[in-house]
Amino acid sequence: MPGIDESLLEAMRLPGARGALVVDWISGLALGAVGEAPGGDAEATAAETAELARLALESPTLVPGAGGGENGDENGDENGEATVEDLILTTADAYQLLRLVVTPFDSTVFMYLWLDRRDGNLALARIRLAEMADRLVLG
Repeated sequence: MPGIDESLLEAMRLPGARGALVVDWISGLALGAVGEAPGGDAEATAAETAELARLALESPTLVPGAGGGENGDENGDENGEATVEDLILTTADAYQLLRLVVTPFDSTVFMYLWLDRRDGNLALARIRLAEMADRLVLG
């Protein structure tokens, strides 16, 4: 089972990958980073994407049943509630993917991938990022 560094390097092997991060969405801190970041600052990217993830995860409008609880399990579906799997932001020249990492304890981490739109394949990247997130070992 790969750790953060191995998962980030694997993400960078995707066609069109420009940069990747593992981020704690509660604190906004990057737990790992590789490659480039939009604007050139990985920490700023981590903080800003964490805010986006937090808004989505805590929004009862976007995710019915989400309560913004402190326990981090609102993206789990053991009660049959809707869950956030990933977020995709598209711009004229890039895709930005955020994939939530589900863990048996506190699920407050996501993987972020910055993908060149011309060279990347959004569908493939989404599938592979989901696989990486499922195998990621934290700690």
